[in-house]
Parts: sequence; C-alpha cells; structure tokens
Amino acid sequence: MDFAEVLRARRMVRSYRPDPVPEDVLRRVVKVVHRAPSAGFSQGHRLIVITDPELRRKVADLTEQTYLDGGMKPWISVAPVLIAIGIREESYHERYRQPDKVTDEGEEGEWPVPFWWFDSGSLLVLLQLAAANEGLATGFFGPHADGLEELIGLPKDVGLAGVLTLGYSDDNSRAVPSSLANRPQQIPLDGLVTWR
Repeated sequence: MDFAEVLRARRMVRSYRPDPVPEDVLRRVVKVVHRAPSAGFSQGHRLIVITDPELRRKVADLTEQTYLDGGMKPWISVAPVLIAIGIREESYHERYRQPDKVTDEGEEGEWPVPFWWFDSGSLLVLLQLAAANEGLATGFFGPHADGLEELIGLPKDVGLAGVLTLGYSDDNSRAVPSSLANRPQQIPLDGLVTWR
C-alpha cells in the first residue's frame, strides 16, 4: 500500500469483527514506537498491548457504558486488541538534565508545552497508520474511567493518554452511528491552512 492509500484507510472505527489479530501483524504495528517522535529522543512512550479476553472484558466493563448510553453499539468489548498509550514524563526531564540539553546555567530548561503529551498524540497517529497499512481498523477512547490505569497494570510513573482499539473492521463499519449523524461537515482546506 502506498502512503496516500494508508492515509485514506486511516479513520476511526467503532465496529469490529471478533477475528484475532495475528501476533506477527500486531508486532509490526507496535514496532512503530521506535519511530515515534520524542523531544530530545527522551523515549518516554510506553505501550500496554491487551489481547487477553478477560482483561479486555474488564476494560470494556469499566469504559464502554458511556458509549452505549450515547446510542453506540458495543465496540470496546468487541475489538480483539486494546493498546494503552502511556507516557512517562520523567523520561523527558531525565533527558533534559543531561549535559547536552541543560541551559547555560546547567539546569533543565522550561517546557513551553508538555511535549510528552504532544508526542503521545504523534505515536497514536503512527500506530493508526501502521494498523491501516496492515489492513486493520482503529478507534480511540480517552482515559476517562476511574481505575483504568490500575486495571491494565500501568506503572505509577506513566500517564495514560488513552486506549487504541484495533482489529478488523466489520462490513458495516462505514455506517455513521446515530450519535454522529448530525456531526459538522469537513472544513475546507483554506479554512484550516493559512499561506503566507
């Protein structure tokens, strides 16, 4: 698949077939963590790949009801793979206390934005593109459920950016759920990009 095709294939899906994802395919997808940007090559990304049916069920029990209450079909509980995207902020601070990164005063500089969260979004997109390249579909939900971090075994020093759902799209995945039927139209390119 060429890059333009991969981009066209990347979209959020809320409907999966229950077919398992072969381990070699899943490993190719998560391997992009090595190519994900991290400020100063801090390497603060952490992934937890959840394929165990019982743990996936527990995650769905904790997180899916909000979507069901909004009129969506079950999707977190159906996705055969969940990938928790974590970020270890301290990795960034450790890196920026190294001699080649400190200020002239020998200190860690100020962070104009929390690049660890910015970088986790970059990793999310790379995972989605890698999945699309393998013929897989993805969705995403945020860390809105109390106890989710503990349930999945996220280390205490790692923040949860969210969870990517991953699997093979079902035949009806292009249908717009009733909860999204009135969403806005896509903004034209000139409304999003300014040329100077």
